[in-house]
Amino acid sequence: MKYRKKPIVVEAEQYVHPDDNVDGVIPRGSVGCANSCPDSPHIHTLEGPLHVSLMDWIITGIKGEKYPCKPDIFDATYEKVE
Repeated sequence: MKYRKKPIVVEAEQYVHPDDNVDGVIPRGSVGCANSCPDSPHIHTLEGPLHVSLMDWIITGIKGEKYPCKPDIFDATYEKVE
C-alpha cells in the first residue's frame, strides 16, 4: 500500500548560526541540562534529545512538538506558503 502525507501547514525556522535563538534549540554546554543531553546543540523531542546541526530546520508539529529536519528532506517535503 502507498500513502500520501496529508497537506498540513507547519511552522519552521532554520538554525543557521550557533548564536541563533531558535525556539526549542538548546545550545551546547547549557546550564541545567541533565546527563541525558548530548554535548552539542540539541532539541528535546518526544523521543528524547536529538542533535541539531547548522542549517537544520526546526519544525513545530500540529500538537506543538518540535523536531529537527535536515535541509534536503525539508526541501523535498515542504514548500513555503503565504
